[in-house]
Parts: sequence; structure tokens; C-alpha cells
Amino acid sequence: MSSNTRLEIWFVVGSQHLYGPGPLAQVAENAGKIANSLDADKSIPVRVVCKPVMVNADGIRKLCQEANSSENCIGLILWMHTFSPAKMWIQGLSLLRKPFLHLHTQFNRELPYSSMDMDFMNLNQAAHGDREFGFITARLRLARKVVVGFWSDPETVAEIAIWSRAALGWNESQNLKIARFGDNMRNVAVTDGDKVEAQKVFGYTVSGYGIGDLTDRMAEVSDAEVAKLVAEYRESYTIAREHDRADALSVAARIEIGLRAFLEEGGFGAFTNTFEDLHGMEQLPGIATQRLMAAGYGFGAEGDWKTAALLRIMKVMAAGLPGGTSFMEDYTYDFAGTPKALGSHMLEVCPSIAGAKPTLEVHPLGIGGKADPVRLVFTAPAGPAVVATVVDMGNRFRMIINEIEVVLPEQPLPRLPVARAMWLPKPNLKIAAAAWIYAGGAHHTSFSQSLTMEHLEDFAEIAGIELVRIDSETRLHQLRRELLWNDAAYKLL
Repeated sequence: MSSNTRLEIWFVVGSQHLYGPGPLAQVAENAGKIANSLDADKSIPVRVVCKPVMVNADGIRKLCQEANSSENCIGLILWMHTFSPAKMWIQGLSLLRKPFLHLHTQFNRELPYSSMDMDFMNLNQAAHGDREFGFITARLRLARKVVVGFWSDPETVAEIAIWSRAALGWNESQNLKIARFGDNMRNVAVTDGDKVEAQKVFGYTVSGYGIGDLTDRMAEVSDAEVAKLVAEYRESYTIAREHDRADALSVAARIEIGLRAFLEEGGFGAFTNTFEDLHGMEQLPGIATQRLMAAGYGFGAEGDWKTAALLRIMKVMAAGLPGGTSFMEDYTYDFAGTPKALGSHMLEVCPSIAGAKPTLEVHPLGIGGKADPVRLVFTAPAGPAVVATVVDMGNRFRMIINEIEVVLPEQPLPRLPVARAMWLPKPNLKIAAAAWIYAGGAHHTSFSQSLTMEHLEDFAEIAGIELVRIDSETRLHQLRRELLWNDAAYKLL
């Protein structure tokens, strides 16, 4: 879908006129070297652009206003090379609407013990200046990430790279449009929510369409287009003879072409549907939804627009990283041996998480009252992953994340005609499931073997939403206290 090549993070260094033109020129030179080093690092998915040294309140205010109005700027890295009096940052930071990272570093790795004098001390006092800057960001209660370390160390760069991907996700969220075919699945609570508040908090828009809008677009698809896509299906996937049903494949291809065209023409990055509201469609959109997710679109089943948005945002954040990201649902458990969760859905699991070439299969669905839908069947590979959800708690949005370890099923699943992933939740299924339920976590999630807890924590910090993490350190009594404290804190905000 969209490219990150034009997007930028601005590297901004703070100082003041007190030091004179010589030291300020050195500050600018050093800042340029750091910015160029970060810009050249392949782990950072956008450009890093060095900006002039900030030495007064007017310059800072103008820079922040410029950042706000720039379509290319997705965030700022701020660093105080010298002492930069924090009062001059108040107006600019109060106006700033782009996320920022506070980098606490210094240009020199080691102290030049034998030659160090007061000129050196005055020039290289980030240990002093960043604390002054840190106070004002705390006093203004600004969302930010603080990274401490020498600027070229791999660990420091990795933290910056993770935050840059969260900034990418936030930038996508501000511009994301979601198409919702039909309404919410009837009487389901967690997939519903306040779309007005979501637009206020996250920036994205959710627009409803009747299924007739989609079927009208499908009717415009030519037989030649359908035949071409069916040929692509046969070339791309393993198809057993009993599943190579020309009628079913043609219907599925028409759905995919029409749905893709509708989304492209409307500028949508995500969509939802519900099997209770697909009048006029012969099949449920199985392979169409799977392939659109693989192309980068977000998706939520049963009208779940929050998951559709989160999935698209996570796909943007994960672009270029190994592993895949998919719509997912905790479907059933294996309590034998070490308890595990089997994640799946009726049809819609993204093939970006497939461990091997998917098979294309046609089976009855059992619900929905439609013709046998075409779907891709596969198993996710073993390895670390996360599952995340966003829920509407009435007075705020809450993101819940669980670190998991994907494992291969212990036995074949020859009669299960859907894509799946099996995992061990951390710290274990008993605690993780209880923690998820106490936190009000949805049954739908965004699953990723590309992103980590830190990526999503950084995004939640930028968005200013509540975060509940479930990992190897989770203890239920502590988590329940945290939820109680969070409820009290948000009532005061």
C-alpha cells in the first residue's frame, strides 16, 4: 500500500546563545553527524533529518508549528547537547502535536581525561541539559519516550527504531479510513464502541456502507478480470483436485476484485463485515479478506472496527520486519499437558503468518447460510509473538497486550479447514487468560510475529491511552490492583 520513503523524523538539538558562535557551530556539526548516522541505519524505517540548533523560544515555537503542518514529519528526536533553559521550550512543546522522543546521550563516548577543560565541560553537558529538559516535559505532562545511551550503540539505535515504528503507526492512525460493511454483529458488546471518541483519540474515521454498495461494485467486475485472478489462485497456492471448483473460485475472485476496488477507490486502509449482514453475496469473503490483509489492509470480523484499525496500524508499524501480522481470535484451548490456546477464525487469518505455502480449500462453513466459501489453510510457525486488543472502557480506550510463544500443534489437524496458530501465553494460560478477562480484553486480537511489546507500548504512550501488559512477570493480584488504580486515575482526569 503506502510507502514510507517520503516520511521523516526530525532530529532537533537544543542549546543557547550563551556559548557563542564557535561552540554553537560545533553543536550543529555534532548533531548532523548523529542524525546522518541514524538516517543511514537500516533498522529505522524513515528518514532522519537534522534541523538547525534551537537557541531561543521563537525558534522552538516556529519549529514545532512547522512540524505540526508538515505532512512528511511523523515525529521528533530532541536532545540537549548543552544546557538549554527549559522555559524557552514551554510554548513550542505546548503547541507540538507530533510525537517526540527524548534522546539522552552525548557526542563523545569517553572522557578525554588528560585534555578535558571547562570549554569541553560547557560544550558536552547533556547530563545537565537533558535533566533540565526532562523536568519541563514532566511538568507539562507530555507523552514521550526517553532513550538513554550512547547514540551509536546498537541498543540505543534499536530503541529509537522501535519508537520510530510506533510514530509510523500513529501517523497512519491520523489518516486512516475504515469501511464498515453492515453494522455490528447483533448483541455483541466488545466489538462495538464510540466511533466519535475514537476519531478524537486516534484520528481515524469509520464510515458505514450497505452491502449493496459492495455488490454493486462487484457487478462491474469483468469475466476476464475474474479469470485472471482465478489463474493467480491456481499458481500461488496448493489446490487439491476436490477443491479446484471453478464456480466457487470464480465467485471468490469476483468478491476480491470488487472489494479491493471499493477500498482503493475510497482510500480505505481497513474494513469490517459481519456474516449476519451479507445479503446479495453468494459466499462469505474468505480468501478475499485473507489476501487483502496480506496486502496490508486491516480487518475486523463481525463489525469490529477497533481491531480493523489496530491491525492496519500494526501492519504499517511492522513493514519490512520478518514475520507476519494478522487478525486473530482465541478460539479454543488444549488443557492437556502444558495448556495452550488455539487461535483461528471462521475464515479470516492473514497468510503473512503462514509457515509454509498455504493450501486453497473449499468447504461448507456451517453458519452464515451461504455457499461453500474459498479460504487459505495453513499453520503459523513457532516463535515469539504478541496478541493485542483495544477496548472501549467508557471513559477511555484500553490496550491490552499479551506476550506469547507460538508452538506447532502436537498432532495434525486434518479435519480443521481453517488457518490457525497455537501458542503458550505468558506467563501461562491460567494467569494470562484470567488477566485478559479481568482487563476486559476482546475475543478478537491483532496477532504479530513481527512486533514486540515495546512497539505497542510506545504506540499506546503516543496515543495517550491506557496500557495493560500481560507477560512473564504478570501476577494476578498485582494486575487487579493496577486495574483498580487505573480506574481511579482516569476518573480524576
